[in-house]
Amino acid sequence: MNKLAVVKIGGNIIEDALALQSFLTDFSQMQGAKILVHGGGKKATAMAKQMDIPVQMVEGRRITDTQNLDIITMLYGGKINKNIVAQLQNLGCNALGLSGADGNAIQAIKRPVKTIDYGFVGDVVGVNADLFQMLLKGEYTPVCCAITHDQKGQLLNTNADTIAATLAQNLSQYFKVSLWYCFEKQGVLENIEDENSLIETINPKKYNKLKKEQVVHSGIIPKIDNCFEALANGVNEVKIGAPKMIAGISQHTTLKLEDE
Repeated sequence: MNKLAVVKIGGNIIEDALALQSFLTDFSQMQGAKILVHGGGKKATAMAKQMDIPVQMVEGRRITDTQNLDIITMLYGGKINKNIVAQLQNLGCNALGLSGADGNAIQAIKRPVKTIDYGFVGDVVGVNADLFQMLLKGEYTPVCCAITHDQKGQLLNTNADTIAATLAQNLSQYFKVSLWYCFEKQGVLENIEDENSLIETINPKKYNKLKKEQVVHSGIIPKIDNCFEALANGVNEVKIGAPKMIAGISQHTTLKLEDE
C-alpha cells in the first residue's frame, strides 16, 4: 500500500511569511503522495476588523454569519490558498487548490442549532475519495482550504483540523496514511510556557490522565480528540508539533492507540 501524508498547518504559520516559506519548502520536499490542509482564521479576523464587521467567538469557535462567510471565502479559497499553491509551484511541487465544492471534494451539513447558532459552519459528512485518488495518482498535490459545501449551493466554514482528520480517515482505505498537525509549539506540552516539557507519546489512557490533571485543556482537546478518532478509523500514525517535524529535524508528540 502506498504512503500518503496529510499535513495541516495552523494560522500562526500562515501569518508569518518567512515561516510559511520555510514550511512550504520542507513540505515540497516530502517524498510520496501528500495533501496540505490550511485555515486562516487570524487573517479572516483581521480583515473583518478592517471592514468594521463584527467577529463573534464562542469557546474559541467562530460564529459565521453571511458577511464573515464572504471574508472567509475570499481569503481561504482565494488569497491564502492561491498564494500557497503559487509558492509550491515555484518549489517544483505540482499543487492544486481546492475548496470542498471543487470536484465535490468535501461535503458537509450546516451545523444544527442546539444551544448556539454557529451560522454557516459545516460538519463534514463525506469525502470524494475517487477525486483525491485521481489527483494523487496524477502526481498532483491537493491544497485544501477550510471551506466545504452542502451540495445545495451553500458554502460552509469548517474546522481545518476536522477536514484533515476526515481526509486521512477516508483515504486510509487506499493508502498507508500519516496525519501531521503543524502549529507553533513543539508538540503537546506539560507546561504551555516551557518548550522543554514536551510529551513525546500519548495513548488514550495517558490522555485521560492529562485531562483529569488539567495538563491539556481548551484549544488542544478538540485537536487530540480528532487525532484519536482518526487512529481508531484506519489512520496509521498521527503527529503534532512544530513545522520542522515534517523535515525530521524537530521533536514532536506522537499519538497512538496503545503502547507498542
